[in-house]
Amino acid sequence: MKRTPHTPDEKAKLVLEVLQGERTVNEIAAENSVHPSMLTRWKKEAIAGLPSIFENDATKKRKEKKALDAEKDELFAQIGKLTTQLEWLKKKSGL
Repeated sequence: MKRTPHTPDEKAKLVLEVLQGERTVNEIAAENSVHPSMLTRWKKEAIAGLPSIFENDATKKRKEKKALDAEKDELFAQIGKLTTQLEWLKKKSGL
């Protein structure tokens, strides 16, 4: 059986029908020739992605900056540790 690609608009329309709850997932799937498990997966993905719709750019930038700062601090700590080890090795080897 050949797979039929579904556009994001089709997926959104079907997920909205499922979320409305007026008909069962099986009825919607049979009418649109989509497997019920696909509708269930699309529904889970849509629900998981809902919070990102309401995030604004400032929040996203703050989260990215915080992650970059944490990574930067970790790298500086590693540089400090390696520098200390190098100095210790130089001292012990007599260079």
